[in-house]
Amino acid sequence: MITGKSITLMCLLGVIALPIHAADSYEAAAKRLFASPGIAAAKAHLTSDYPRIVDDIVTLTEIPAPPFKEQARAEAFMALLKSHGLSDVRMDAEGNVMGLRKGTGGGPLVAVGAHLDTVFPEGTDVKVRRTSTRLSAPGIGDDTSSLGVMLGLIRALDAAAITTKGDILFVGDVGEEGLGDLRGVRYLFTKGDYAGKIDAFIALEPGGLRPLMTGALGSKRYRATFSGPGGHSMLDFGIVNPAYAMGDAITRFAATKAPPGHGTVFNVGIVEGGTSVNSIPSQVSMSVDMRSEDVTSLKDLETGFLAKVKDAVTAENARRSTAKGAITLKLDVIGDRPVAKIDPQAPIIRTAAAAIAVNGGKVAYEASSTDANLPMSLGIPTTTLGSGFSVKGMHSPEEDLDLQPEADIKAMVTTLGTILLLADSKK
Repeated sequence: MITGKSITLMCLLGVIALPIHAADSYEAAAKRLFASPGIAAAKAHLTSDYPRIVDDIVTLTEIPAPPFKEQARAEAFMALLKSHGLSDVRMDAEGNVMGLRKGTGGGPLVAVGAHLDTVFPEGTDVKVRRTSTRLSAPGIGDDTSSLGVMLGLIRALDAAAITTKGDILFVGDVGEEGLGDLRGVRYLFTKGDYAGKIDAFIALEPGGLRPLMTGALGSKRYRATFSGPGGHSMLDFGIVNPAYAMGDAITRFAATKAPPGHGTVFNVGIVEGGTSVNSIPSQVSMSVDMRSEDVTSLKDLETGFLAKVKDAVTAENARRSTAKGAITLKLDVIGDRPVAKIDPQAPIIRTAAAAIAVNGGKVAYEASSTDANLPMSLGIPTTTLGSGFSVKGMHSPEEDLDLQPEADIKAMVTTLGTILLLADSKK
Protein backbone atom coordinates (compact mmCIF):
# COMPACT_ATOMS: atom_id res chain seq x y z
CA MET A 1 0.00 0.00 0.00
CA ILE A 2 1.13 3.55 -0.69
CA THR A 3 1.92 5.73 2.28
CA GLY A 4 3.08 9.30 2.44
CA LYS A 5 5.74 8.93 5.14
CA SER A 6 8.89 8.97 3.09
CA ILE A 7 9.64 10.17 -0.40
CA THR A 8 13.11 10.31 -1.89
CA LEU A 9 13.48 11.51 -5.46
CA MET A 10 16.75 11.25 -7.33
CA CYS A 11 16.85 13.91 -9.98
CA LEU A 12 19.12 15.44 -12.54
CA LEU A 13 22.19 17.15 -11.09
CA GLY A 14 22.08 15.26 -7.84
CA VAL A 15 19.82 13.65 -5.30
CA ILE A 16 16.97 15.69 -3.89
CA ALA A 17 15.59 14.21 -0.68
CA LEU A 18 11.90 14.81 -0.11
CA PRO A 19 11.06 13.26 3.27
CA ILE A 20 7.44 13.66 4.31
CA HIS A 21 7.18 13.70 8.10
CA ALA A 22 3.98 13.04 9.99
CA ALA A 23 3.27 16.74 10.36
CA ASP A 24 4.30 17.51 6.80
CA SER A 25 1.69 18.02 4.11
CA TYR A 26 1.24 16.44 0.72
CA GLU A 27 1.16 19.96 -0.68
CA ALA A 28 4.59 20.77 0.75
CA ALA A 29 6.07 17.63 -0.77
CA ALA A 30 4.48 18.43 -4.13
CA LYS A 31 5.83 21.98 -4.01
CA ARG A 32 9.35 20.73 -3.42
CA LEU A 33 9.08 18.21 -6.20
CA PHE A 34 7.73 20.65 -8.78
CA ALA A 35 10.44 23.16 -7.87
CA SER A 36 13.17 20.56 -8.40
CA PRO A 37 15.70 20.58 -11.25
CA GLY A 38 14.55 17.14 -12.37
CA ILE A 39 10.97 18.22 -13.00
CA ALA A 40 12.18 21.39 -14.70
CA ALA A 41 14.31 19.28 -17.04
CA ALA A 42 11.43 16.88 -17.70
CA LYS A 43 9.09 19.77 -18.48
CA ALA A 44 11.65 21.30 -20.85
CA HIS A 45 11.95 18.00 -22.66
CA LEU A 46 8.18 17.55 -22.92
CA THR A 47 7.98 21.04 -24.42
CA SER A 48 10.58 20.35 -27.09
CA ASP A 49 9.24 16.81 -27.59
CA TYR A 50 5.61 17.91 -28.07
CA PRO A 51 5.66 17.52 -31.88
CA ARG A 52 6.96 13.96 -31.50
CA ILE A 53 4.22 13.15 -28.99
CA VAL A 54 1.68 14.38 -31.53
CA ASP A 55 3.35 12.31 -34.26
CA ASP A 56 3.17 9.20 -32.06
CA ILE A 57 -0.53 9.83 -31.47
CA VAL A 58 -1.14 10.12 -35.21
CA THR A 59 0.85 6.96 -35.96
CA LEU A 60 -1.01 4.89 -33.37
CA THR A 61 -4.41 6.33 -34.31
CA GLU A 62 -3.96 5.18 -37.90
CA ILE A 63 -3.48 1.57 -36.73
CA PRO A 64 -7.05 0.32 -36.21
CA ALA A 65 -7.82 -1.15 -32.79
CA PRO A 66 -11.50 -2.16 -32.80
CA PRO A 67 -12.91 -4.08 -29.84
CA PHE A 68 -11.28 -7.52 -29.50
CA LYS A 69 -8.97 -6.77 -32.45
CA GLU A 70 -6.22 -4.67 -30.89
CA GLN A 71 -3.38 -6.97 -32.00
CA ALA A 72 -1.84 -4.75 -34.70
CA ARG A 73 -1.77 -1.67 -32.49
CA ALA A 74 -0.55 -3.71 -29.53
CA GLU A 75 2.40 -5.02 -31.54
CA ALA A 76 3.28 -1.52 -32.74
CA PHE A 77 3.08 -0.15 -29.20
CA MET A 78 5.20 -3.02 -27.88
CA ALA A 79 7.89 -2.18 -30.44
CA LEU A 80 7.82 1.43 -29.26
CA LEU A 81 8.19 0.38 -25.62
CA LYS A 82 11.20 -1.73 -26.57
CA SER A 83 12.75 1.19 -28.44
CA HIS A 84 12.39 3.30 -25.27
CA GLY A 85 14.71 1.01 -23.34
CA LEU A 86 12.21 -0.51 -20.92
CA SER A 87 12.88 -3.94 -19.46
CA ASP A 88 10.59 -6.97 -19.38
CA VAL A 89 8.65 -5.69 -22.42
CA ARG A 90 6.00 -8.26 -23.22
CA MET A 91 2.51 -9.03 -24.46
CA ASP A 92 0.50 -11.14 -22.03
CA ALA A 93 -2.05 -13.83 -22.83
CA GLU A 94 -4.92 -11.32 -22.91
CA GLY A 95 -3.13 -9.00 -25.33
CA ASN A 96 -1.94 -6.32 -22.91
CA VAL A 97 1.45 -4.82 -23.70
CA MET A 98 3.77 -3.62 -20.93
CA GLY A 99 7.29 -2.61 -20.09
CA LEU A 100 9.07 -1.94 -16.81
CA ARG A 101 11.15 1.10 -15.91
CA LYS A 102 13.28 -0.24 -13.09
CA GLY A 103 13.79 1.72 -9.90
CA THR A 104 16.72 1.67 -7.53
CA GLY A 105 14.89 -0.63 -5.13
CA GLY A 106 12.80 -0.48 -1.98
CA GLY A 107 9.83 1.37 -3.42
CA PRO A 108 6.35 0.36 -4.56
CA LEU A 109 5.43 -0.93 -8.01
CA VAL A 110 3.33 1.75 -9.70
CA ALA A 111 1.46 0.79 -12.87
CA VAL A 112 0.44 3.44 -15.40
CA GLY A 113 -2.09 2.34 -18.01
CA ALA A 114 -3.79 3.59 -21.16
CA HIS A 115 -6.11 1.44 -23.22
CA LEU A 116 -5.26 0.32 -26.74
CA ASP A 117 -8.81 -0.30 -27.95
CA THR A 118 -11.32 2.16 -29.38
CA VAL A 119 -15.10 1.92 -29.67
CA PHE A 120 -15.06 1.90 -33.46
CA PRO A 121 -15.77 -1.27 -35.48
CA GLU A 122 -13.49 -2.92 -37.96
CA GLY A 123 -13.41 -1.09 -41.28
CA THR A 124 -13.69 2.42 -39.79
CA ASP A 125 -11.56 4.99 -41.63
CA VAL A 126 -8.98 6.10 -39.07
CA LYS A 127 -6.90 8.37 -41.28
CA VAL A 128 -6.03 11.49 -39.28
CA ARG A 129 -7.08 14.85 -40.73
CA ARG A 130 -5.25 17.97 -39.58
CA THR A 131 -6.67 21.49 -39.73
CA SER A 132 -4.85 24.29 -37.95
CA THR A 133 -4.56 23.15 -34.32
CA ARG A 134 -7.02 20.27 -34.58
CA LEU A 135 -6.43 16.60 -35.33
CA SER A 136 -9.51 14.58 -36.28
CA ALA A 137 -10.02 10.81 -36.51
CA PRO A 138 -12.13 8.19 -34.75
CA GLY A 139 -10.42 7.18 -31.51
CA ILE A 140 -7.67 9.79 -31.63
CA GLY A 141 -8.55 11.04 -28.17
CA ASP A 142 -9.95 8.08 -26.27
CA ASP A 143 -7.50 6.71 -25.49
CA THR A 144 -4.88 6.83 -28.23
CA SER A 145 -3.65 10.24 -27.16
CA SER A 146 -2.75 8.79 -23.75
CA LEU A 147 -0.59 6.12 -25.40
CA GLY A 148 1.40 8.82 -27.18
CA VAL A 149 1.74 10.80 -23.97
CA MET A 150 2.92 7.70 -22.10
CA LEU A 151 5.82 7.39 -24.53
CA GLY A 152 6.57 11.09 -24.04
CA LEU A 153 6.66 10.66 -20.26
CA ILE A 154 9.18 7.83 -20.58
CA ARG A 155 11.40 9.97 -22.80
CA ALA A 156 11.13 12.90 -20.38
CA LEU A 157 12.17 10.72 -17.44
CA ASP A 158 15.21 9.53 -19.36
CA ALA A 159 16.14 12.98 -20.67
CA ALA A 160 16.00 14.40 -17.14
CA ALA A 161 17.91 11.40 -15.74
CA ILE A 162 15.21 10.91 -13.11
CA THR A 163 15.29 7.69 -11.12
CA THR A 164 12.80 6.36 -8.61
CA LYS A 165 12.97 3.90 -5.75
CA GLY A 166 10.00 1.96 -7.04
CA ASP A 167 9.53 0.37 -10.44
CA ILE A 168 7.09 1.92 -12.90
CA LEU A 169 5.12 -0.46 -15.12
CA PHE A 170 3.84 1.18 -18.30
CA VAL A 171 0.84 -0.68 -19.75
CA GLY A 172 -1.15 -0.50 -22.96
CA ASP A 173 -4.19 -2.59 -22.09
CA VAL A 174 -6.96 -4.12 -24.15
CA GLY A 175 -10.70 -4.31 -23.70
CA GLU A 176 -11.56 -1.13 -21.84
CA GLU A 177 -14.38 -0.07 -24.13
CA GLY A 178 -17.89 -1.48 -24.38
CA LEU A 179 -18.12 -5.25 -24.47
CA GLY A 180 -14.42 -5.49 -23.69
CA ASP A 181 -15.64 -5.28 -20.10
CA LEU A 182 -12.21 -4.34 -18.70
CA ARG A 183 -10.81 -7.70 -19.79
CA GLY A 184 -7.29 -6.28 -20.08
CA VAL A 185 -6.93 -4.86 -16.58
CA ARG A 186 -8.98 -7.74 -15.20
CA TYR A 187 -6.32 -10.13 -16.48
CA LEU A 188 -3.44 -7.86 -15.43
CA PHE A 189 -4.62 -7.66 -11.83
CA THR A 190 -6.05 -11.16 -11.33
CA LYS A 191 -4.19 -13.60 -13.59
CA GLY A 192 -1.12 -11.99 -15.14
CA ASP A 193 2.45 -12.19 -13.92
CA TYR A 194 2.05 -8.87 -12.09
CA ALA A 195 -1.15 -9.92 -10.29
CA GLY A 196 -0.78 -9.23 -6.58
CA LYS A 197 2.39 -7.23 -7.10
CA ILE A 198 1.09 -3.81 -8.18
CA ASP A 199 0.90 -1.32 -5.31
CA ALA A 200 -0.81 1.56 -7.12
CA PHE A 201 -2.44 2.16 -10.49
CA ILE A 202 -2.91 5.31 -12.55
CA ALA A 203 -5.28 5.15 -15.51
CA LEU A 204 -4.54 7.78 -18.15
CA GLU A 205 -7.44 9.37 -20.00
CA PRO A 206 -7.43 12.44 -22.26
CA GLY A 207 -7.99 15.86 -20.72
CA GLY A 208 -6.27 18.42 -18.59
CA LEU A 209 -6.29 18.69 -14.81
CA ARG A 210 -9.45 16.60 -14.65
CA PRO A 211 -11.40 15.66 -11.51
CA LEU A 212 -9.87 12.82 -9.54
CA MET A 213 -11.71 9.54 -9.77
CA THR A 214 -12.75 8.46 -6.27
CA GLY A 215 -15.72 6.38 -7.33
CA ALA A 216 -15.95 3.61 -9.90
CA LEU A 217 -19.23 3.76 -11.77
CA GLY A 218 -20.36 0.16 -11.99
CA SER A 219 -22.39 -1.30 -14.81
CA LYS A 220 -24.35 -4.42 -15.65
CA ARG A 221 -25.10 -5.20 -19.28
CA TYR A 222 -27.39 -7.83 -20.74
CA ARG A 223 -28.34 -9.16 -24.13
CA ALA A 224 -31.96 -10.35 -23.92
CA THR A 225 -32.91 -12.71 -26.76
CA PHE A 226 -36.59 -13.44 -27.42
CA SER A 227 -37.31 -16.53 -29.53
CA GLY A 228 -40.53 -17.95 -30.97
CA PRO A 229 -41.90 -20.16 -33.76
CA GLY A 230 -41.88 -17.43 -36.40
CA GLY A 231 -44.02 -17.57 -39.50
CA HIS A 232 -45.80 -15.74 -42.29
CA SER A 233 -47.21 -12.35 -41.37
CA MET A 234 -50.62 -13.21 -42.89
CA LEU A 235 -50.90 -17.00 -42.79
CA ASP A 236 -49.67 -17.23 -39.21
CA PHE A 237 -51.23 -14.05 -37.90
CA GLY A 238 -52.24 -14.41 -34.29
CA ILE A 239 -49.32 -16.50 -33.07
CA VAL A 240 -46.91 -15.14 -30.49
CA ASN A 241 -44.40 -12.63 -31.81
CA PRO A 242 -40.95 -12.17 -30.20
CA ALA A 243 -40.85 -8.57 -31.42
CA TYR A 244 -44.02 -7.78 -29.49
CA ALA A 245 -42.58 -9.37 -26.36
CA MET A 246 -39.39 -7.34 -26.73
CA GLY A 247 -41.34 -4.15 -27.43
CA ASP A 248 -43.39 -4.73 -24.31
CA ALA A 249 -40.22 -5.40 -22.32
CA ILE A 250 -38.69 -2.14 -23.54
CA THR A 251 -41.85 -0.22 -22.63
CA ARG A 252 -41.92 -1.71 -19.15
CA PHE A 253 -38.21 -1.08 -18.60
CA ALA A 254 -38.43 2.49 -19.92
CA ALA A 255 -41.00 3.25 -17.21
CA THR A 256 -38.42 2.48 -14.50
CA LYS A 257 -37.85 5.38 -12.14
CA ALA A 258 -34.16 5.76 -11.46
CA PRO A 259 -33.37 6.76 -7.88
CA PRO A 260 -32.05 10.30 -7.47
CA GLY A 261 -28.32 10.71 -7.10
CA HIS A 262 -25.70 7.99 -7.41
CA GLY A 263 -25.50 8.48 -11.20
CA THR A 264 -28.02 5.69 -11.77
CA VAL A 265 -28.95 5.43 -15.47
CA PHE A 266 -30.10 2.82 -17.97
CA ASN A 267 -30.39 2.44 -21.72
CA VAL A 268 -31.55 0.07 -24.43
CA GLY A 269 -28.76 0.58 -26.94
CA ILE A 270 -29.20 -2.10 -29.60
CA VAL A 271 -32.32 -3.82 -30.95
CA GLU A 272 -32.00 -6.34 -33.75
CA GLY A 273 -33.56 -9.37 -35.40
CA GLY A 274 -36.10 -10.51 -37.95
CA THR A 275 -35.68 -11.54 -41.58
CA SER A 276 -38.24 -9.61 -43.63
CA VAL A 277 -41.07 -7.15 -43.32
CA ASN A 278 -43.68 -9.84 -43.99
CA SER A 279 -42.31 -12.45 -41.61
CA ILE A 280 -43.09 -12.94 -37.95
CA PRO A 281 -39.56 -13.08 -36.56
CA SER A 282 -38.32 -16.22 -34.91
CA GLN A 283 -35.76 -14.27 -32.91
CA VAL A 284 -35.06 -10.70 -31.81
CA SER A 285 -32.73 -9.29 -29.19
CA MET A 286 -31.88 -6.14 -27.30
CA SER A 287 -28.75 -5.03 -25.49
CA VAL A 288 -29.21 -3.14 -22.24
CA ASP A 289 -26.81 -1.01 -20.20
CA MET A 290 -27.40 -0.19 -16.52
CA ARG A 291 -25.04 1.98 -14.49
CA SER A 292 -24.70 3.35 -10.98
CA GLU A 293 -22.03 4.39 -8.52
CA ASP A 294 -24.10 2.76 -5.76
CA VAL A 295 -24.10 -1.03 -5.35
CA THR A 296 -27.67 -1.25 -4.03
CA SER A 297 -29.10 1.03 -6.72
CA LEU A 298 -27.42 -0.99 -9.46
CA LYS A 299 -28.66 -4.26 -8.00
CA ASP A 300 -32.21 -2.93 -7.67
CA LEU A 301 -32.12 -1.71 -11.27
CA GLU A 302 -30.90 -5.10 -12.46
CA THR A 303 -33.53 -6.96 -10.44
CA GLY A 304 -36.26 -4.75 -11.88
CA PHE A 305 -35.03 -5.26 -15.43
CA LEU A 306 -34.96 -9.04 -15.10
CA ALA A 307 -38.49 -9.08 -13.70
CA LYS A 308 -39.84 -6.80 -16.44
CA VAL A 309 -38.45 -8.80 -19.37
CA LYS A 310 -39.79 -12.04 -17.89
CA ASP A 311 -43.19 -10.44 -17.30
CA ALA A 312 -43.25 -9.25 -20.92
CA VAL A 313 -42.66 -12.80 -22.17
CA THR A 314 -45.39 -14.17 -19.90
CA ALA A 315 -47.79 -11.48 -21.12
CA GLU A 316 -47.11 -12.16 -24.83
CA ASN A 317 -47.60 -15.89 -24.36
CA ALA A 318 -50.95 -15.14 -22.67
CA ARG A 319 -52.09 -12.64 -25.33
CA ARG A 320 -51.54 -14.69 -28.48
CA SER A 321 -51.58 -18.28 -29.65
CA THR A 322 -48.81 -20.63 -28.57
CA ALA A 323 -50.09 -23.46 -30.76
CA LYS A 324 -46.85 -23.45 -32.75
CA GLY A 325 -44.71 -22.75 -29.72
CA ALA A 326 -44.24 -20.18 -26.98
CA ILE A 327 -41.88 -17.25 -26.61
CA THR A 328 -38.71 -18.13 -24.73
CA LEU A 329 -36.18 -15.78 -23.19
CA LYS A 330 -32.41 -16.10 -23.02
CA LEU A 331 -30.42 -13.65 -20.90
CA ASP A 332 -26.67 -13.24 -21.38
CA VAL A 333 -24.50 -11.01 -19.22
CA ILE A 334 -22.31 -9.05 -21.65
CA GLY A 335 -20.81 -6.61 -19.19
CA ASP A 336 -20.13 -6.51 -15.46
CA ARG A 337 -18.03 -3.61 -14.20
CA PRO A 338 -17.64 -3.36 -10.44
CA VAL A 339 -18.80 -0.48 -8.29
CA ALA A 340 -16.02 0.76 -6.03
CA LYS A 341 -14.90 3.74 -3.97
CA ILE A 342 -11.66 5.10 -2.60
CA ASP A 343 -11.44 7.51 0.32
CA PRO A 344 -10.60 11.05 -0.86
CA GLN A 345 -8.15 11.11 2.06
CA ALA A 346 -6.28 8.06 0.76
CA PRO A 347 -2.59 8.83 0.14
CA ILE A 348 -2.82 8.32 -3.63
CA ILE A 349 -5.71 10.79 -3.89
CA ARG A 350 -4.07 13.34 -1.59
CA THR A 351 -0.85 13.04 -3.58
CA ALA A 352 -2.62 13.60 -6.90
CA ALA A 353 -4.71 16.43 -5.44
CA ALA A 354 -1.59 18.17 -4.16
CA ALA A 355 0.05 17.90 -7.58
CA ILE A 356 -3.01 19.41 -9.23
CA ALA A 357 -3.26 22.24 -6.70
CA VAL A 358 0.44 23.12 -6.94
CA ASN A 359 0.07 23.38 -10.71
CA GLY A 360 -2.86 25.78 -10.50
CA GLY A 361 -5.69 23.32 -10.97
CA LYS A 362 -8.95 23.09 -9.08
CA VAL A 363 -9.18 19.86 -7.11
CA ALA A 364 -12.47 18.05 -7.71
CA TYR A 365 -13.69 14.48 -7.42
CA GLU A 366 -15.91 12.31 -9.58
CA ALA A 367 -17.22 8.83 -10.18
CA SER A 368 -16.48 7.47 -13.63
CA SER A 369 -15.96 4.26 -15.55
CA THR A 370 -12.38 3.59 -16.65
CA ASP A 371 -9.69 0.95 -16.34
CA ALA A 372 -9.40 2.11 -12.73
CA ASN A 373 -12.70 0.38 -11.83
CA LEU A 374 -11.13 -3.05 -11.57
CA PRO A 375 -8.11 -2.34 -9.34
CA MET A 376 -10.19 0.02 -7.20
CA SER A 377 -12.66 -2.81 -6.60
CA LEU A 378 -9.73 -4.96 -5.43
CA GLY A 379 -8.67 -2.36 -2.87
CA ILE A 380 -5.59 -1.28 -4.81
CA PRO A 381 -4.86 2.48 -4.55
CA THR A 382 -6.13 3.81 -7.86
CA THR A 383 -7.29 6.91 -9.68
CA THR A 384 -7.55 8.37 -13.18
CA LEU A 385 -5.39 11.30 -14.31
CA GLY A 386 -5.49 13.53 -17.37
CA SER A 387 -2.86 12.97 -20.02
CA GLY A 388 -3.47 16.29 -21.74
CA PHE A 389 -5.28 17.10 -24.99
CA SER A 390 -8.84 18.40 -24.98
CA VAL A 391 -11.15 16.05 -26.90
CA LYS A 392 -14.36 16.90 -28.71
CA GLY A 393 -16.84 14.45 -30.15
CA MET A 394 -15.53 11.55 -28.11
CA HIS A 395 -16.80 8.18 -29.39
CA SER A 396 -18.06 9.81 -32.60
CA PRO A 397 -16.56 9.66 -36.12
CA GLU A 398 -15.77 13.37 -35.71
CA GLU A 399 -13.65 12.85 -32.59
CA ASP A 400 -10.80 15.34 -32.50
CA LEU A 401 -7.98 16.77 -30.43
CA ASP A 402 -7.38 20.45 -29.84
CA LEU A 403 -3.63 21.00 -29.70
CA GLN A 404 -2.89 23.43 -26.88
CA PRO A 405 0.79 22.86 -26.01
CA GLU A 406 0.89 24.94 -22.83
CA ALA A 407 -2.20 23.33 -21.28
CA ASP A 408 -1.28 19.87 -22.53
CA ILE A 409 2.23 20.02 -21.09
CA LYS A 410 0.90 21.28 -17.75
CA ALA A 411 -1.33 18.20 -17.55
CA MET A 412 1.55 15.91 -18.54
CA VAL A 413 3.91 17.41 -15.96
CA THR A 414 1.26 17.21 -13.24
CA THR A 415 0.60 13.56 -14.00
CA LEU A 416 4.32 12.80 -14.22
CA GLY A 417 4.90 14.44 -10.83
CA THR A 418 2.12 12.38 -9.27
CA ILE A 419 3.66 9.18 -10.63
CA LEU A 420 7.07 10.15 -9.25
CA LEU A 421 5.73 10.97 -5.80
CA LEU A 422 3.99 7.59 -5.70
CA ALA A 423 6.97 5.64 -7.05
CA ASP A 424 9.23 7.13 -4.39
CA SER A 425 6.88 6.62 -1.46
CA LYS A 426 7.46 4.01 1.20
CA LYS A 427 6.08 0.61 0.26
